[in-house]
Amino acid sequence: MAEIDIWTEKYRPDTLDEVINHKDIKSRLKAFVEEDSVPHMMFAGPAGTGKTTSAIALAKDLYGDDWKQNFMETNASDERGIDVVRENIKNFARTKSINADYKIMFLDEADALTADAQQALRRTMEQFSENTRFILSCNYSSKIIDPIQSRCAVFRFNRLAEDDVKDYIKRVAENEDFKITQGAVDAVIRVAGGDLRRVTNILQTGAIQRDKIEEENIYDSAASLRPEEINEILESALDGNFMDARDELSELMIDRGLDGQDVINSIHREVFDLDISEEGKLEIIENLGEFEFRIAEGGSSDIQIEALLAKIADLGGR
Repeated sequence: MAEIDIWTEKYRPDTLDEVINHKDIKSRLKAFVEEDSVPHMMFAGPAGTGKTTSAIALAKDLYGDDWKQNFMETNASDERGIDVVRENIKNFARTKSINADYKIMFLDEADALTADAQQALRRTMEQFSENTRFILSCNYSSKIIDPIQSRCAVFRFNRLAEDDVKDYIKRVAENEDFKITQGAVDAVIRVAGGDLRRVTNILQTGAIQRDKIEEENIYDSAASLRPEEINEILESALDGNFMDARDELSELMIDRGLDGQDVINSIHREVFDLDISEEGKLEIIENLGEFEFRIAEGGSSDIQIEALLAKIADLGGR
C-alpha cells in the first residue's frame, strides 16, 4: 500500500525565505540568524498563521544539519502544570548545545500554562538564558504573564491575505495534479479564514478521491454549512418559524457531523450579510459569544444551539 503524505508537513517551509507573507517578521528573524544572536521571543496570533513553521525554519537556518539536536518543541496544552517546566523543559535547557552557542526551546500553546507553571518558566528562562533561548507561541498574548512578556521580543502573526491563500492553493493544485473550481477556491478561503493549516487539510481531504474539487466538496470536507444553508435557517428563525429552523439545522448537524462550534462559526460568517437592522446584528453577535462560551464550558451543543436559535427567533418577532 502506497504511503500517503501529510500535506501540512509536505508543504511546510524549510527556510525563512519560503515562509508565506509576514515580510517584516521574516526580515527581523533573518537578521537574528545572520548575527547568530537570537533573543527570547514570543509568537502571538491565530492558529495556522505560521508561528510553528517560522520557529522551525529559524532553527534550520541557524543550525543547519544539527537543528534537531539543538531544537526542542513541546506543546503546553498537553501538560500545562508546573511539573512539565520543572522536568521536561528544565532538563532540555540545562544540557549543552551541539556545535552551537545555545539551543532553542519552542513552547507551543504557551498560553495554556497555569500561572504557577508560567512563574516557574520565568525562573527557568532567567537561569538558563546563556545556554537556551525560548520561543513561546500563543494565540492570546494577554494570557502570558507580564514578567515573561517583558523578557521576550514579541512578534504578532496576522491571518494570511486572500491573495496569498489563492497563490498557495494554486501551487498545491499544480503539484498534486488536481483541478479546483473558482467557487471551491472561494469556499476554501471563506471556511479557513486565513488558517493555512486548515486550507491544506481541506485540500487534501477534498482531493483524495477526486481529480476535480467542486465547491460542495469543500463544505463537505470542512464539516461546514454552506452560506445558503445557514441563511435559510437564520431567515426561517427570524420569520418566526423556530421549529422549521430547528429541524433543518438538526438534520444538517447529524448528516455532516457538525458540532456547536461549527454552527456558531458558520452563523458568524453570514450574520453581517443578513437583511436586518444593525441593532439586530449586534444582538446576534452578542448571543454568539455567550453561547460559544457556554459550549466551551461544557454545555450541551444541541441544547445551546437550539437556545441560540430561539434567541434569534425572538429577535425576529419583536
